[in-house]
Amino acid sequence: MTTSLDRTSVGPPPLLSAPRRLLKHPRLMHYNRLAALVLAVNAAYVWLRWPLPDRSLGHAALANLALAVLVRQQYVVNLLFRLATSAPTHWPLRLRWTLGKVYHFGGLHVGGALAGAAWFLALTLRTRNGPLLAVGWTLVALLALIVTTALPPFRSRHHDTFEKIHRFGGWTALALFWTHTLMSAPGPVPVAVLALVTFSVALPWLRLRKVDVYTERPSPHVALARFDYGETPFAGSSTAISRSPLTEWHSFANVPAPGESGFRLTISRAGDWTGSFIDDLPAKVWTKGITTAGVANIEVLFRKVVYVATGSGIGPCLPHLLAAEVPSRLVWATRDPRTTYGDALVDEILAVQPHAVVWDTSRDGKPDMVALAYAAYRDFGAEAVICISNKKLTWQVVHGLERRGIPAYGAIWDS
Repeated sequence: MTTSLDRTSVGPPPLLSAPRRLLKHPRLMHYNRLAALVLAVNAAYVWLRWPLPDRSLGHAALANLALAVLVRQQYVVNLLFRLATSAPTHWPLRLRWTLGKVYHFGGLHVGGALAGAAWFLALTLRTRNGPLLAVGWTLVALLALIVTTALPPFRSRHHDTFEKIHRFGGWTALALFWTHTLMSAPGPVPVAVLALVTFSVALPWLRLRKVDVYTERPSPHVALARFDYGETPFAGSSTAISRSPLTEWHSFANVPAPGESGFRLTISRAGDWTGSFIDDLPAKVWTKGITTAGVANIEVLFRKVVYVATGSGIGPCLPHLLAAEVPSRLVWATRDPRTTYGDALVDEILAVQPHAVVWDTSRDGKPDMVALAYAAYRDFGAEAVICISNKKLTWQVVHGLERRGIPAYGAIWDS
């Protein structure tokens, strides 16, 4: 392995001022700010227009529902990334720093879902029509279940249950919205919005297919899955795969090789599903949806970037390292990389990143990833750091750098 960092010559930069440091706190991340913005806009509407007629309550509920659903639609996600990353690198760094937070768009989903549920509850409390009231309270109870199980404490501990409730509960809620809307003698606009929402929900499933997968297992910890069914996704996108399409889906970063058709997925043992996949390599899996941009696509906003990865976090980094669209430097900490991931993959990485810092945790112990990230950022003259790791370490790196005035990015686990 190779290391080329001088971590002793210069200490880390000073902390930002207290007000700026406060804005970099994880609780005030852009995801939460966007959710708060949606709720604030809805609150302002109540303040300015109350009392509202029943029709306006229904329209407000539907508008927020549409926002919550459409902002998660893959084509919309890709459009948001394309717009945000179209800024040239000569724009001020502070502006590009903010645009790089585009992947926090899930805050709009949360804000829309909460506001929509609140509007619909207000509408139901006013309803006097018996059949309509029954549909309304059924939908209110279902929305409450969906919102409650989506809260981080439940979602993190019971993610599979959360996914099933979100999927089947969401479909049922949409059917109940149709029922409630049609029973309310709607105009053309609500019907058109519901039709758009329904199409958005159905679209990924219209692309459901069962495809061949060719896998190799360099170690009991990792499977490298290869696909070539006529699609070569763009670098930095992800694909959802499943062995049971109605119950469980898992997304992985696509690793296309320049000049080759198809792509690879790096699947590491991280739970029952991935463990079963590695132990019992399938010949076919299900795929659906549209390949969707991931966090590392924001690299093009910067002149140089540092990629920080631990373990299988190398997977989402690899397509960007291979494409080399932006000059980059890799810092990768993992257990015995050649034994775990195979010589071929490690040699492929070092071929495009000859100055990479590859830290063998089985030999050298756990490193200070914030210090390694900062040293690479400083020595390489980078403008930003992108971290792909577990939740705890990602936030350590992102928050540890941002509170010192260094743009840093990492997954936020909002799905």
